[in-house]
Amino acid sequence: MNNIAAICIAALTTAVLTGILGIVIVPWLRRLKFGQAVSEYATDAHKKKQGTPTMGGVMFIIAAAVAVAVVIITDKLMGGDVTGEGSMVPGAVKVKFWAGLVMALGFAVIGFVDDYIKVVEHNNAGLSILQKSIAELVVATGYLASLHSVGATYVFVPFAGNVNTGLFFWPLGFVMLYCTINAVNFTDGEDGLLSSVSIPFSAGCIAIAVIKGVFGIALLPAVLLGAACGFLVWNRHPAKVFMGDCGSLFIGGMTAAVCYALDMPWLVVLAGFVYVAEFASDIIQLSVIKATHGQKRVFKMAPIHHHFEKSGWSENKICAVFSAVNAVGAVIAVLLVAFSS
Repeated sequence: MNNIAAICIAALTTAVLTGILGIVIVPWLRRLKFGQAVSEYATDAHKKKQGTPTMGGVMFIIAAAVAVAVVIITDKLMGGDVTGEGSMVPGAVKVKFWAGLVMALGFAVIGFVDDYIKVVEHNNAGLSILQKSIAELVVATGYLASLHSVGATYVFVPFAGNVNTGLFFWPLGFVMLYCTINAVNFTDGEDGLLSSVSIPFSAGCIAIAVIKGVFGIALLPAVLLGAACGFLVWNRHPAKVFMGDCGSLFIGGMTAAVCYALDMPWLVVLAGFVYVAEFASDIIQLSVIKATHGQKRVFKMAPIHHHFEKSGWSENKICAVFSAVNAVGAVIAVLLVAFSS
């Protein structure tokens, strides 16, 4: 199968199937009364969303799995091996591809358990921070071990090439994965926001994969792009369904998997600048509140999308501006890779 065709089929299949699944899954979630529980600290606009169906992330998780299966099986029948294509060692490419998918699914399971506790057991707290963190680190350990087993302990540095991280592989890996997963999760706070900002991130990563010649790896951002586009049909303002933690943690896992598969953990800082800003704003806010014993705040509300919401921005404006910011970061990342390859 033509490599570009495989990428397009993966994205389109995921997007179309996600949209179609919504026709069945959204009413089903509503009948089950799997409604969003809104925090008492939420803004007035968000309190009106109480009861909106959640856990809709299962739509694009199923769609992504089917899309990957369709592309790989079709390619096999045509005598190809799309996940082995590229300039990297084929064995490493396969491990990065499959381990990345498994990691994303592992995080999705953690999110599903968290959602289940919140929705079915009516405990808005869900998993504790400690419980969720331990579970995330267990999944991250398995993923990093798989990369280490094939010697994929290097990082691509623009204008310098691949640099082996050596002893720093593990600590850098844990920090990058844990922060990325939760940064993406924090971004899911407005109608259509996470889906919107994930579109330019995914598109940029597809371009980088093509530039580097790792077409098999490009399937990961391709299904992520399709998932974001397909879910946006149902999640744009006013949202008919929320993705829940099962969806946001899956996207977080895919985001981290894509960055690592491209040997560029730093990519999330540029193409995923909004994720970083969301995560950093929450840490800064909590640190200042704790240091001043609640007397001072940097933002009107954190994460930062709530700050702009309280400043009078509409949810659509937040999505548009934040997506544009990620798009600029993605273009810069693509240019860096293009001129240093």
